[in-house]
Amino acid sequence: MNHDWTPSQFLDTRAVGRAMKSIHEYSLGEEVANSITHGIGVLLAIAAIPLCVVQVLNSNEPLHLLAALIYSIFMLLEYVMSTLYHALSADRAKRVFKVLDHSFTYLFIAATYTPYCLITLVDSVGVGLCVFVWAVALVGVAVEAFWVFRPRWVSAILYLCLGWAVVVFIPQLYALLDPAAFWLLLAGGLCYSIGCIFYVLKKIPYMHSIFHLWILAGSICQFLSIVLFVL
Repeated sequence: MNHDWTPSQFLDTRAVGRAMKSIHEYSLGEEVANSITHGIGVLLAIAAIPLCVVQVLNSNEPLHLLAALIYSIFMLLEYVMSTLYHALSADRAKRVFKVLDHSFTYLFIAATYTPYCLITLVDSVGVGLCVFVWAVALVGVAVEAFWVFRPRWVSAILYLCLGWAVVVFIPQLYALLDPAAFWLLLAGGLCYSIGCIFYVLKKIPYMHSIFHLWILAGSICQFLSIVLFVL
């Protein structure tokens, strides 16, 4: 029997090893904390959906309802995918939900833009900005699906670039939003940005759970901005 390894077999083995390593990134205790922190997000997102819908029912504006549904549903889906990714232990399921978790992060960022684009900025740059952020989000999804073994900083930079694309339109938002809505929006962006620091520090135990808490704080700030002042 020939026991020689071909280059393709060697590369396949290395790929499998990397895949196994990438799926089990955290200890059991860390995964419990990760699941709980974003499990709280699931519960809050479930409560957010009816609040967003009720807020727009009296407006008689179909576009407002569409924006509210896109925002609140994608928020729920992102927190569900994240919680399931960290809660599941089976390799295949964990691998699938890791991609879904990261993909829905891009989609949730785009969904957060949507109320501001379709309501606050609709008479100026809103539609163009909305198309742009959703296109970038889909590029991010493609990166997650087809460049699985990328450095973590690649995702962090894509998240930040997508999230802070709004900076170009800060003057318009400042002029059109209630001051409280504007500062809540920026506070949420700051929370997300601080969270990205902890996201890349995965070698330090429980940094990912702290990242989750910053993401949760950012979501709460921007939810308050949207539900109280935009919808």
